[in-house]
Amino acid sequence: MTSRLPAKARIIPAEPDQLARSLTAMMLRLSRHAAALCFVCVAVFVAMTAMEFLYFRQLSGGLPSLDLRWTGFTPDEGMAWLTALGRRGSEIILVWHYLTFDLLFPALLSLTLVSLILATGRRLKNFRALSAQLQSLFALVLVLPYTLADYAQNFAVARLLSDFLSANPDSLSFASALIVTKFALLAMPVIVIAVFHLAGQRKR
Repeated sequence: MTSRLPAKARIIPAEPDQLARSLTAMMLRLSRHAAALCFVCVAVFVAMTAMEFLYFRQLSGGLPSLDLRWTGFTPDEGMAWLTALGRRGSEIILVWHYLTFDLLFPALLSLTLVSLILATGRRLKNFRALSAQLQSLFALVLVLPYTLADYAQNFAVARLLSDFLSANPDSLSFASALIVTKFALLAMPVIVIAVFHLAGQRKR
């Protein structure tokens, strides 16, 4: 007597085209929620700014955090900030900024920028004429470099805060370069959004 095992269901992997279409559809849906994303992004930014001015600067003797020095800083300036914070201040900023707010904010801001690029771009005839995948790819290519630079900068500064022995002229200069790069890359999608918005207003 032989027993027949039930046939195993055949697993069909998702095709790359299906994944691309799903990702495109998800990104295009972001444009419908641009206002809500902007509201949440501003709320988180206000909370981070309040922490900076009401708490973190008390820990550092009034010195601004490295994140806010968009023109960069010298190794001496970076070391002065770390020294003013001390071990306790460094741990507080590490926990209450880099392991909380700054884990969320770059991703949130990136989603907001993508939604705004798509929302403002789709008001323009030439942009609307592009395929949905090209529209999404355009927004992603503009925003993703900023996202990667922001997280890289966060990691570099968090390492300085967690390990004073890693703070040397090379590591401080590298962190400074990442901060300048982050703001430069952030300016690109912001400029595009402003241009799209102004062009849309002129069309109306």
